[in-house]
Amino acid sequence: MKLINIRVYQGRNIYSHSPVIRMDVDVDKYLDIPSCDIRNFNETLLRQFPGLKEHKCSRGYKGGFVERLKRGTYIPHILEHVAIEIQSILGFKVHFGKTRYLEKETIYTIVFTYYDEVAGYEAGKLAFDILEGYLEGKSINVDERLQEIQKKIREKQLGPSTMAIVSEANKRGIPTIRLADNSLVHLGYGKYSRRIQATISSLTNCISVDAACDKELTKGLLEIFNIPVPRGRAVTTLTDAIKVAEELSYPVVVKPNNGNQGKGVSTNLKSSEEVEKAYHLASLYGDQIMVEDYIKGKHYRGIVVDGKLVAVAERIVAHVVGNGLNTIKELIDIENQNPLRGEDHEKPLTKIKMDEAMALFLEKYQIDLHSIPRENEVVYLRETANLSTGGIAIDVTDEIHPENVKLFTKAVEIIGLDIAGVDVVAQDISMNIRETGGGIIELNACPGIRMHHYPSRGKDRNVAGAILDMLFPANCPTSIPIFSITGTNGKTTTTRMLANILRKTGVTVGMTTTGGVYINDEEVMKGDTTGPQSAKAVLLDKRVEAAVLETARGGIVNRGLGYDLADVGIITNIGDDHLGIDGINNLEEMAKVKALVVEAIKDEGYAVLNADDEYTPLILEGVRCKVIYFSQNLNNPLLKQHMENRGKAVYLLDNKVYFYDGNKSHYVMPVNKIPSTYGGILKYNIENSLAAMAAAYSYGIDRKVIKEAMEAFYSNDVDNPGRFNVFQLKDFKVIVDYGHNIDGYTKVLEGLKEIKTGRLIGVIGVPGDRTDINILKVGEISGKYFDYIYIKEDKDLRGRKEEEVAKILKKGCCLGGVPEDKILIECCEVEALRRAIEGAQPNDTIIVFYEEYKPLLDLIKHYEAVLDHTGEKVTIEPQLAIKA
Repeated sequence: MKLINIRVYQGRNIYSHSPVIRMDVDVDKYLDIPSCDIRNFNETLLRQFPGLKEHKCSRGYKGGFVERLKRGTYIPHILEHVAIEIQSILGFKVHFGKTRYLEKETIYTIVFTYYDEVAGYEAGKLAFDILEGYLEGKSINVDERLQEIQKKIREKQLGPSTMAIVSEANKRGIPTIRLADNSLVHLGYGKYSRRIQATISSLTNCISVDAACDKELTKGLLEIFNIPVPRGRAVTTLTDAIKVAEELSYPVVVKPNNGNQGKGVSTNLKSSEEVEKAYHLASLYGDQIMVEDYIKGKHYRGIVVDGKLVAVAERIVAHVVGNGLNTIKELIDIENQNPLRGEDHEKPLTKIKMDEAMALFLEKYQIDLHSIPRENEVVYLRETANLSTGGIAIDVTDEIHPENVKLFTKAVEIIGLDIAGVDVVAQDISMNIRETGGGIIELNACPGIRMHHYPSRGKDRNVAGAILDMLFPANCPTSIPIFSITGTNGKTTTTRMLANILRKTGVTVGMTTTGGVYINDEEVMKGDTTGPQSAKAVLLDKRVEAAVLETARGGIVNRGLGYDLADVGIITNIGDDHLGIDGINNLEEMAKVKALVVEAIKDEGYAVLNADDEYTPLILEGVRCKVIYFSQNLNNPLLKQHMENRGKAVYLLDNKVYFYDGNKSHYVMPVNKIPSTYGGILKYNIENSLAAMAAAYSYGIDRKVIKEAMEAFYSNDVDNPGRFNVFQLKDFKVIVDYGHNIDGYTKVLEGLKEIKTGRLIGVIGVPGDRTDINILKVGEISGKYFDYIYIKEDKDLRGRKEEEVAKILKKGCCLGGVPEDKILIECCEVEALRRAIEGAQPNDTIIVFYEEYKPLLDLIKHYEAVLDHTGEKVTIEPQLAIKA
């Protein structure tokens, strides 16, 4: 048995609209062996994972999976359930999974959902190792592996504050993208997006953060405005620390000037000896040490967001209650078994850690971890009440005195923070601090909000909601319009046409295509950029006001979508291309893959579908949003029925484009006024035009704007590079196109029949990952149309041998009717076009179906430059000239 690969789908995908893990497994010799025929397999499995007895499986009731085991089920199916059960053991309840055959008889794809990416990924690997261990007699220490996974989860998972904000964003439909393994998260898309890292936001002022981190500076600023704070100052030597402590009069507090989470803090120090110990502890966390008055009272934390106090909690120091029997250490161990306590920030409360700071604190009271407290005796374990050191929180938001509210918000205003934690010591927060004594001891620029969302007692407060209210005020968009385009042919042209229409409305458009990523005219990424990462590059860009995303099959299958929901999804057509790859073996399966683009649409959005495509009814089965059809045939039954039901449509009648709004039709323009259709000759570009216009119309763009944009869009190297670009070189033409499959070749060559006046010369090639039959068919089609053919090969042979594809193409060309002496194999694409140009005669039309556009464009431009003053052709490379 072999694990071929394991892949994470972070967004919507062809298996589920939730994140999933996909595992490809070769079961080899265990292909036809059911679990009931493997000695002790079922018994061992259920003994190790008794939770499997609760799995319903396809039976639909608890115990259904066990029934399948006993009757006999197969390893891939069992692997799916074990991976789900391991996640359950780790604390993540997931249910969805599926297993299906992939290829080569013994290879299967196992898919299951996850909540935590690390948990899902590692559960899949562990499940495989466990089953392989059962089958091959290998020993697996499952408990040890589970502990390792839990450690990885803690290291990689979002912190509690960030998680609270992300969860709240998800509830509000605000898309989120985690940008790294830390807690940096992108909220929303494009122009309206924001970023957060814990409770630092993209609106947070850097100077204010620095000020809040400097406790002496904060104290000084607050004193200017008569805010009550403890007296004191920062020092850099022990001598000065003792001197300041004596000036203030004991008791005092010693802490790092730039510390956080209560690290290195010592309070209620009553002698120079205690100050010395505290100084050395604080020095572990910083060079500057703050010495200040000790204020007696309760510790409170208030959260101010956007100038408003949204939560207040009383923080109680980590402690244990004696029973007269157990030591302090034993009592801590007992408390740490509390299911609400976890490592670091994984649960509402943090486990109490025993360290040097705790030992020093207990020493002040002449006790240690081995002391046995009396029954009901409360033993405090720390100087500070931070949750990160095991403290607890009680919500007191409704109890705070109005004057204290003003004090909190004024302090934050002085420092200039958008989100701040205000640490206060006071006798009682319900009384005016100015009258009863107390003061603000710290301001925090990145306050934790876990204590307010999960207080030990009292009402939970939605601080995350308040933060999002600030980042995205009422009536403020959280996203930009997203248009996603897929299909077999025409994706790039449709994408560029639609982007051109949107730009006519005055917005900044981010676009992904096979030719690169663009922000308006600026190319920000080169190459074939039609996958989810390229989509994210657009959606993360603050300049972008509308996103037009070409979304190719490969990205959909292998990574899912790079966005959550689009406003408009377009499927141009479904054709014979890329079959036999990634387990997609027929056009029905291809249609279901591409259907994801129109399934992941907002409720108020539109699916733009081709009424003339035979696979549209199949695609329509999964569509839940509104639909707009486009068609070149008004009598199309699907279109007619849709229009009778008052659905929107874009159609062609008498070579004129019409929009149907559900009630009546509106004339838009003659199709021959769309330059990219070459006077209506290129039927496939008519189809692309209708698709782009339908998408724009469905989104509410004015008909006049759409018309003007389409009239200004040319199929040239500026508007639509590499898509039927026609270059006039003296007395013959060179056309450059990206046709790379049967349908692409057929549609282009049918259009050329009406354009050519002399011979038709082809420079042809096909990617090596196509089937032999597919390659042969492209050759046969070429043989029916071309008078002379140059066969070239892609640089990326995609697993083929050199000239392997070329020879299959040549055979096909001969079947199509071209004599063998009119066929030349020249594997280099540029050299093949050079030969074609050198052998051209007046009125010839050369078309090259390219792999790399720019080198061919450079060659053509160079040829234009070497025409002499008389307009006569000058040979570039005489040695490459051929006789036509």
